[in-house]
Amino acid sequence: MPLTYAKYLQIDELLKLQQPLSNDPEHDEMLFIITHQIYELWFKQIIHELADFQSSLNQQNLPTAMRNLKRVLHILKVLVAQMDIIETLSPVSFRAFRERLEKASGFQSAQFREIEFILGRRNANVLVHYQADEVTRNRLESLLHQPSLWDVFLRCIHTSGYEIPATELERDVTKPPQLSDPVQQQLLRIYQNEPLLTQLCEQMIDLDEGLQEWRYRHIKMVERTIGNKMGSGGSSGVDYLYKTLLTPLFPDLWAIRNKL
Repeated sequence: MPLTYAKYLQIDELLKLQQPLSNDPEHDEMLFIITHQIYELWFKQIIHELADFQSSLNQQNLPTAMRNLKRVLHILKVLVAQMDIIETLSPVSFRAFRERLEKASGFQSAQFREIEFILGRRNANVLVHYQADEVTRNRLESLLHQPSLWDVFLRCIHTSGYEIPATELERDVTKPPQLSDPVQQQLLRIYQNEPLLTQLCEQMIDLDEGLQEWRYRHIKMVERTIGNKMGSGGSSGVDYLYKTLLTPLFPDLWAIRNKL
């Protein structure tokens, strides 16, 4: 039989993946499931793009790397826009099926943790939420010890002739990047002399800002849906999310704003 649209995209299988747990079931549980499944699909594409971005930087292929990052930025805008849809779910509607979730929570999204680890927001403590030796935990542990996007970026500009200290190139990659005056000096040189690398730096700022924008919309969505109640996964809910909001991924790129 010839290949069809439905077969290529496995539409029949895809449409069977929405399985509400509530009785009847509750009308809005379908929205809740579909929205989060779509998020996971977009997370998968972001991971795909960031992997190619890092590979392109390793090869000094800036045009391709910037194309990857541009696509990620557009996806983040879609993720933010989706909040308008999930916010049509009222607190009463969510409460009608929330207990069915037991301890299941977006806090457990392994793909979002992967994105955080790739971008350099690294915290080994989150690994406790995944069972030892399971595929997901092994993947996260592997990412934890690989160079982050920031580390690959520093190696790229070092190869381009900008002197990045060995202490930065060989830093402990299991920790988030910290402010570095020597790195900032080289970034200032780039902004003064390298239009293409400057554009890449600005895209990275866009990425950092875009993720913060999504975090903020996510916080407000949670706050209007469950208030300050504990998160279903056992986190402190909104209080925990606020702590993650204003921590920059690339602090040196923000710090040089005061020096340009």
